[in-house]
Amino acid sequence: MQAEIQYGNKTIKLNIKETCKILTPNKVSIINENKTIKDALKKPISSISFEKFIKNSDQLLVIVNDASKPTPTPKILKQIHPLLSKHNNVKFLIAAGTHKPPNEKQIKFIFGEFYEQYKTKIFIHDSKKTDMMEYLGKTKKGTEVYINKMVIDAGNIIVIGSVEPHYFAGYTGGRKAFFPGVAAYKTVEMNHKFALEDAACSLSLKTNPIHNDLTEAIGFLKKINIFSIQTVLTDDYKIYAAKCGHIIKSFNAIIKYANKIYCTLIEKKANIVLTVVPPPMDINLYQSQHALENAKFALEDNGVIILVSKCRMGIGNDVFLKLLSKANNPEQVMHLLKGKYKLGSHKAVRILKIKSKAELFAVTGLDNKTVEMARFKPFKDVQNAVNEAIYSIKSKGKIPNILIMPYGNLTVPVLKNQKNQ
Repeated sequence: MQAEIQYGNKTIKLNIKETCKILTPNKVSIINENKTIKDALKKPISSISFEKFIKNSDQLLVIVNDASKPTPTPKILKQIHPLLSKHNNVKFLIAAGTHKPPNEKQIKFIFGEFYEQYKTKIFIHDSKKTDMMEYLGKTKKGTEVYINKMVIDAGNIIVIGSVEPHYFAGYTGGRKAFFPGVAAYKTVEMNHKFALEDAACSLSLKTNPIHNDLTEAIGFLKKINIFSIQTVLTDDYKIYAAKCGHIIKSFNAIIKYANKIYCTLIEKKANIVLTVVPPPMDINLYQSQHALENAKFALEDNGVIILVSKCRMGIGNDVFLKLLSKANNPEQVMHLLKGKYKLGSHKAVRILKIKSKAELFAVTGLDNKTVEMARFKPFKDVQNAVNEAIYSIKSKGKIPNILIMPYGNLTVPVLKNQKNQ
């Protein structure tokens, strides 16, 4: 068969003679994106109307995602702009979390047609500027919660987000706009150490230590007025669903729509899984690891995962890379850390856990030495990587069975027998 995948801004054609299936997010009907947003704004959950929220706010701060997320910020802005434009004190804060600050090109991508009009009102969160943080309290798990002072000073916050499965927080969106979005580096690091626990996994919320810690942290913002706008997107980034209002309740209400698109059933596991990170989420290796985590759900033990991501801006947080260059298993990672978690070290642990059960190949824009440090076998050509994986499986006396995930970071494979349990 012939299959097409996206690698950076290029479409790559693959020729595969072996058994091969393509797994994508589920297809759903999109009626009218503008109507979906408008309807959500008209019926906010446990909140006053959006119009009243604007009118009752002396000053407004709009929190938006950075360029590593597919959030349809310009589409949301188009619907709320008529009211925002009438307000005389509106600012925007890009929730960069601990990511590298976006450049001008990325900021233009985030704001689309509204960039020129709002550019003097746009600010970028820097998690390491401690003088810009305010302490709110400590969670039961010991996370010291610091947040950008702009949130406290504004008092009235509009959050624009998108909800997708997340490999250790359960799902993106909602509470993550604040933590890690506009939180201090220390806060993010203390929360993310719980990603080392098995209960911190995709689609899980009730028993997820990361999610529960984040939800408790949101409770520290009880004096802040928040109007949340959450969306769920299709694989071609069209708005399928939207929910607005209360930061937690709107997030909870939209989860079922995310599951309907992103949880995809498979009959059985494959021994080769090709997982692709398309733009804009192919920003770096740190972010691309999400697709690796999803791929493991579809892979037989001793199979091969091929990660395909341009990694346009390099590695990202390189803590995990330094650890991977020195450790051969998760236990050695923890020994090197001497019991003290560093942000990004969970990536090293999780990659090594997957590597213990699979061969890892990677097609990226990174140099071979860097890819090898990350414990992947480097390739510059996707077809060559597939051919090598087929050869590897055959050399083990197995018949190659390939699964291609063109949207690997957005697709969570679920075995049918597990779905029915």
